Amino acid sequence: MEAFDTYQTPLSSRYASKEMAHLFSPANRFHTWRKLWLNLAIAEKELGLAQITDEAIAEMKANLDLDPEQFAVAAEEEKKRRHDVMAHVHTFGKVAPAAAGIIHLGATSCYVTDNADLIFLRTALSLLLSKLAVVISRFAHFANEYRDLPTLGFTHFQPAQLTTVGKRCTLWLQELLWDLRNIKRARDDIGFRGVKGTTGTQASFLTLFDGDHDKVEALDKRVTELMGFTYAYPVTSQTYSRKIDIDVLAPLASFGATAHKIATDLRLLANLKEVEEPFESTQIGSSAMAYKRNPMRSERICSLARHLMVLHQNALMTASVQWFERTLDDSANRRITLPEAFLTADIVLTTLQNVSEGLVVYPKVIARRIAQELPFMATENIIMAVVKAGGDRQEAHEKIRVLSHEAAHQVKHLGLENDLIERVRKDPYFDPIKAQLDDLLNPQSFVGRAPEQVDKFLKEWVEPALADSEFSSALQKGTKAELNV
Repeated sequence: MEAFDTYQTPLSSRYASKEMAHLFSPANRFHTWRKLWLNLAIAEKELGLAQITDEAIAEMKANLDLDPEQFAVAAEEEKKRRHDVMAHVHTFGKVAPAAAGIIHLGATSCYVTDNADLIFLRTALSLLLSKLAVVISRFAHFANEYRDLPTLGFTHFQPAQLTTVGKRCTLWLQELLWDLRNIKRARDDIGFRGVKGTTGTQASFLTLFDGDHDKVEALDKRVTELMGFTYAYPVTSQTYSRKIDIDVLAPLASFGATAHKIATDLRLLANLKEVEEPFESTQIGSSAMAYKRNPMRSERICSLARHLMVLHQNALMTASVQWFERTLDDSANRRITLPEAFLTADIVLTTLQNVSEGLVVYPKVIARRIAQELPFMATENIIMAVVKAGGDRQEAHEKIRVLSHEAAHQVKHLGLENDLIERVRKDPYFDPIKAQLDDLLNPQSFVGRAPEQVDKFLKEWVEPALADSEFSSALQKGTKAELNV
């Protein structure tokens, strides 16, 4: 194993949830190692190894947590031995002397390091799932509230057909639901490395049990059960395959892309002054420009999401260069990559929840922008109305074309408002349909089935996903996300 201890909680844990920060803390890591050693000893004793006494088991059970003194002892042991796992074997033995001679019996370092990592990965994914469910519920509430508020759609960030504020939110929600599905799949697929020995052949355990293959298989199964897993990977090398890390980090990277897209949309909407993230009364947007209301939360999400997305590349590259039964060039990289991925995803979710709980919509600004663009969009409806009133389609088209270009000149060259409708009202050609113009220009008539799509999506997709009993506790708390900075 590594000769130096990099199992320190990363800086980002200052801003992550207490649960996630604790999960990847040295205290929890080494507690988990001791639990793995305890359960290995319990299983070995159950299968007939007489060297393991009841006293040894009792002392191990009583000393699963490390106090500051034991951390100091472990640090000194590691300086001397240049091996973190063996440093902790000796440290554990000092507080459980009856077990000192049987701790780690038959095992290799990856028995504790890799199995512990799998425990952390599975637990961390569960923590993220609950937080993601809360974020989905918050955006679902927003989508429902603004299900029928017309807003200008954008393609290529150019004005397009109208949609609604709520319908736009369902696009974010759909991607978040896919992230929920993908993270859950990754979590549920994680197995246990189990008891496999130095190169995965279980040779040391076969020796311990005098060539009894059945007992070796029973040992692997029993330890797996004791650690709360339903199955162990059928074959491993010294490590579990690093492709597992790829499978775990892939949905986190995908969620990073979702979060970045949502936050980017919100940043653009803030520029348009249509929707803004929360902004405290005493918050300062710029040290120089006192009037500014920068979308710093959404900017933070984008910044961290990019970091989250690229961490997946570490897993890909690490898995690709594992020689034969293993090499050690994975270790230092994984000690940074795995905790950072989860701590980063945790912070992104907290920030996204905070944003979703305080979004401010400005309907009058939205209506003004619609009014600037809607006249052009309504031209087809005006032409159809003329035809229905007995007019000629081609003549109507030409009239509208000329008036549209005149109005566009007012907007683009003179910086004036779009006066196309006023021009239509003044032109005698359109007298037969002038009474219909207000109805033809009603924004609600341009949003299609957007409100109904919101209703159907929330009922048939969001509500069933959030009905999972796994998320009930997190959803019932109703706690708002507070940011430290």
